[in-house]
Amino acid sequence: MTPHTQRAWGYGLATITSNGEILDTWYPEPQLGAIPPHRDRWIAPSHIEELATPDPRRDVATDIVTVSIDLDEAPASTPDAYLRLHLLSHLLVTPNSINLDGIFAHLPTVVWTTAGPVHAETFDRLRPSLKRAGIIATGVDKFPRLLDYVTPRGVRIADASRVRLGAHLAAGTTVMHEGFVNFNAGTLGQSMVEGRISQGVVVGAGSDIGGGASIMGTLSGGGTQRISIGEESLLGANSGIGISLGNNCVVEAGLYVTAGTKVTLLDGFNHTENPKTVKAVELSSIDNLLFRRNSLSGAVEVVSRRGERVVLNQALHT
Repeated sequence: MTPHTQRAWGYGLATITSNGEILDTWYPEPQLGAIPPHRDRWIAPSHIEELATPDPRRDVATDIVTVSIDLDEAPASTPDAYLRLHLLSHLLVTPNSINLDGIFAHLPTVVWTTAGPVHAETFDRLRPSLKRAGIIATGVDKFPRLLDYVTPRGVRIADASRVRLGAHLAAGTTVMHEGFVNFNAGTLGQSMVEGRISQGVVVGAGSDIGGGASIMGTLSGGGTQRISIGEESLLGANSGIGISLGNNCVVEAGLYVTAGTKVTLLDGFNHTENPKTVKAVELSSIDNLLFRRNSLSGAVEVVSRRGERVVLNQALHT
């Protein structure tokens, strides 16, 4: 990041337990840059100040906090961590551009309810009164739903539970019912998401993640490679990748291509009778490729794509 956007700040509404533990923080208007001089509680609008009240139903209170952070440093508190997630979902920063090291330690596991977060250790005690009040649990997790904190402009999300706070969704993105977008991941332009976008993954404009498709992230198995999808590319239904795709690439339905998958290079790559075989990682980020499985031999093949490009249905993304 450039020096003038290295810092960020915001006023937030923090949920605090009776024991003083902060469960979450909502930032309605996070800002890049240094906090203006002499700013404190009074910067929050009156309609936000009015929300800073106790909620005995959940055994919590809400209070205004003002937080200023260095985006190059690791998160240092729960309000700090939540500010970084809000910056991503407000599209003020892009995935993988700010320091999120150790963020899990600052995100308590809470019971998310239709009235807000409840401390996990007190939920069973409060369950009868919560039920009488018509308050139900929607999950137990460190990350809340994106739509409980941010409404991204120009975006369609069919199932709110499938997109976490910290997802970066550009205008024109459609996330269908079985689509999933993790934190620090998302889209850079109009995209169709019917599969899984894992942590750290970015998808270029005009690309389609087909139903049941999966993109490997960096949270499981000790992975460190950052995977991306270029522009106007397609992951077919129930396909998957563990490498980056360039622009105008297609992975056929049902084919999973990992970094170590052996692929045979055909048309556009070879001018001999003996096609070359390489590991798929050697083709990472190369444009205009079609990955397919030979229906007779079962071998994974790669050919150059020519002609018609991947085109989204504009009626679904405008």
